Amino acid sequence: MELKIEAKNLDMRKSWQDKIEGERDKLLRHYAGHVLHLRVTIEATPGYKEGGYEVRLVASVPNDTVVVKRWGEMVKSLLVESFDVLGQQLKEKIRKKQNHKGAKTASGVTLDAASTGTVKKLFPEEMYGFIVTEEEQEIFFHAGALRDISMRDLAEGDTVTCAIEDGDKGPQAAWVRVGTA
Repeated sequence: MELKIEAKNLDMRKSWQDKIEGERDKLLRHYAGHVLHLRVTIEATPGYKEGGYEVRLVASVPNDTVVVKRWGEMVKSLLVESFDVLGQQLKEKIRKKQNHKGAKTASGVTLDAASTGTVKKLFPEEMYGFIVTEEEQEIFFHAGALRDISMRDLAEGDTVTCAIEDGDKGPQAAWVRVGTA
């Protein structure tokens, strides 16, 4: 998991950084492979009603992004609370995905079968794009589905291999790799 820590309107304390790294390690133990990138921002918020600090976690997970925000006066307790909420949201996402996969498999649709295609269109600022398979099926993908490559390194016309699953709005890639299987 890639971790980025930011401090806004304040100096980052070593104890806060240690706490973030400890919470990240707990997250990795429980959700290894589910969180691709994690950005933690601590911001001094003297202008807000509550005053104090805002802690914001932004986690990139396959096909989605999870955002947790908490406000208060004690950074360490905000970090613990934020990571707890993130953990609960990840647990719920995994549960829903397992239920979704179980239902699809029971109906006879095979998930995660690898398909080969070409990157048709990229929207790097919005972190998504489209692939056209050899069968001329258009597949949506989110940057969180990319494996071994980032959006900035991907180009229209690249040959990719992907696993197709049913998304909320049609077929989407569960994962995408550059090249063929």
